[in-house]
Amino acid sequence: MGNRGILHTPERVIVRDWQVRRWIACRVEFRGRQRAIMQPQRYTELFFLDEVTALADGHRPCAECRFADYRAFQAIWRSIYPHQPAAAADMDAVLHAERRRRPFSKQTYATQIDFLPDGTYVALDGQAWLLRGSSLYRWSPEGYVERMRRPTGGQVLVLTPPSMVAVLRAGYQPGVHPSADSSTLE
Repeated sequence: MGNRGILHTPERVIVRDWQVRRWIACRVEFRGRQRAIMQPQRYTELFFLDEVTALADGHRPCAECRFADYRAFQAIWRSIYPHQPAAAADMDAVLHAERRRRPFSKQTYATQIDFLPDGTYVALDGQAWLLRGSSLYRWSPEGYVERMRRPTGGQVLVLTPPSMVAVLRAGYQPGVHPSADSSTLE
C-alpha cells in the first residue's frame, strides 16, 4: 500500500498526484489498523500489486510498518551515495525529483536493457514489464499475466526511477507477486 498524502476531496474526487515528498510503501495490515478508503482529511491509500510495482512508481519502504525493509533500503542507499545524507527526507528529496515531470506525468528515461537489474520495470508496446532473471513479466492489476524471454541489446524505456534502479542493482530484494513464479505464464 502506498501513501503520498491527501489526494482526494471529501467527495472522493482525486485532485492531485501527490501532496508530500514522502512516498512510502506500507504493509496493508499493521498493528490492527483498519483501512477505510478515501476518508475525509485522511491520506489517500494507494494499492500496488507488489513491492516492485511500488518501487517503480517511486515509493520507498515505510520506516514504521516496514522498519527492517526500510533499514535495508537505507543501508544500500548509503553504500551507493556515501557522501549524501540518507535520512528519509533526504532520500525522498532525491526520489521526488526523479518521479514526475509535472503532476500525473511519470518521468521515464531510455537506457540499454542489458544494464538493468532484476526488479526494474520497462515499457514495451505501451505495456509495463518487470525484468526478472532471463524473463520479462507483463504487469496487470491482478498479477503478472504474460512472460517472454528477456531481450538482449537495445534500448528500452525505463519506468523505475534511476535511484531505485541503483538500489536494486546494489542488492535490495523487493517483494514480487506470486504470479511471477507461475509456470503457466507464456
